[in-house]
Amino acid sequence: MDGARWDRNNHLIEEQYPSRMFDSMPVIWFKPVDDFKVEPDEYQAPLYKASSREGKLSTTGASTNFVLHVSLQTKQHPSHWTLRAAALLCMLDD
Repeated sequence: MDGARWDRNNHLIEEQYPSRMFDSMPVIWFKPVDDFKVEPDEYQAPLYKASSREGKLSTTGASTNFVLHVSLQTKQHPSHWTLRAAALLCMLDD
């Protein structure tokens, strides 16, 4: 995770630790459901294939680096994490 960290005890996103660029996330199990509703107090974290967050625009208008949004619990308003550009990454470019 970039721009935030996952609090494993409280199961929500929190501020990054000082001097840590990235923080690991637990394994996420994606369970398909009919008529998924986004909760207003959840942050829709973008999931990218690589940490560069850049890619070519596909014919759908989305970046080829973008995978999907992941709903994450938070105490803060979701816009707090948007301003911090918090995102999930499949791999680091390092």
